[in-house]
Amino acid sequence: MATDASSSRSDYIRSVTVTALAAILGIVGAIGALVVNSSMAPAAIAKSTDSVLLLVVVIAVQIPLLKVSGAVEELSGKDILFIVFVTFSFWFVTLTILLTSGVSV
Repeated sequence: MATDASSSRSDYIRSVTVTALAAILGIVGAIGALVVNSSMAPAAIAKSTDSVLLLVVVIAVQIPLLKVSGAVEELSGKDILFIVFVTFSFWFVTLTILLTSGVSV
């Protein structure tokens, strides 16, 4: 019984860690895309391959970071798809908000 509670708590902490890291890095990726392309017009930033490349780098950094931190020993395909989806979602929404509000860096 005690091991079940301990296991469910560690699973919960693992899932919160993976989700939080994906969300935070998605936001950081969007801000980074705005900084890297600061000289461009908002429409050009949205179409820039540098922005998408930065998103791919942010996603690729997460997998080794999670393994090194000890939060995850092994990632399944489902876990990787979840990380990609959450990171992309936060990146897309944050970049859209920044571009439509006229934020410049």
